[in-house]
Amino acid sequence: MEKAALRWPAPAKLNLMLRITGRRTDGYHELQTVFQFLDFEDELRFALHSDRVVERTTPLNDVPTEQDLTLRAAKLLQSQSGTSRGVSIDITKRIPMGGGLGGGSSDAATTLVALNYLWETGLSTEELARLGLQLGADVPVFVNGVAAWAEGVGECLEPIDLPEPWYLVITPDCVVPTAAVFGDPQLTRDSVPIKIADFLSEGGSNDCLSVVCKRFPAVASALDWLSQYGEARLTGTGSSIFAAFDRREEAESALLEIPDRWFRVVARGVNRSPLLDHLERQLD
Repeated sequence: MEKAALRWPAPAKLNLMLRITGRRTDGYHELQTVFQFLDFEDELRFALHSDRVVERTTPLNDVPTEQDLTLRAAKLLQSQSGTSRGVSIDITKRIPMGGGLGGGSSDAATTLVALNYLWETGLSTEELARLGLQLGADVPVFVNGVAAWAEGVGECLEPIDLPEPWYLVITPDCVVPTAAVFGDPQLTRDSVPIKIADFLSEGGSNDCLSVVCKRFPAVASALDWLSQYGEARLTGTGSSIFAAFDRREEAESALLEIPDRWFRVVARGVNRSPLLDHLERQLD
């Protein structure tokens, strides 16, 4: 089979907690957060060709080509590596957009990792992560492919070993703009930094939750609904809400009760990205 014909996964992520500890002079916020992947993913396929054309063959609503992180990732790698090859990218989109599940960042990371292999550009994981940071603060964690404690703007990563429960994830029919949340004057920006041991022993909250619920009643409604089954939390800046379950059957039982107006999925939390496993199979 041609290497380019293979399916490449782009998994979703959850932020298990999010603390905003300060604001930098450049306007970005200092964060502490914890990333864990889900075994729920977009699917990308790459068709290589000998010219330098980079294109997306799948139409994506509300994503102009000039803003598509997947195309930007391919062109950035092409520019940095000097390769003369091009690619057509097909995307099967499953991760809801604007939900805080990292779909766009994950698609970009998978593009960097896959094309580094397919184009034989030879960049290291660290080099790919640095390229990914130019595309978005969440891209490096998807490139590295392991659950992580993150600081800075989310780019300073330390691997963390987490339980791998089943999650029920609900995404209301609304898009939460990250810039609007971080620009809200009522957002908490001075949380006291904690240590990894504090999170592992006590858990953690999301400083964006109150702002998101106030501005987006649909998120507040989903949070209230899911709270009847356990601790419901917001991932990233939203709009997706999740709760952890010890057993898949418990999560699926709750899923059957969810109102039809919300997107919902049951997925396993995983500390190792399916993208890493896929890459290793190609290298064997």
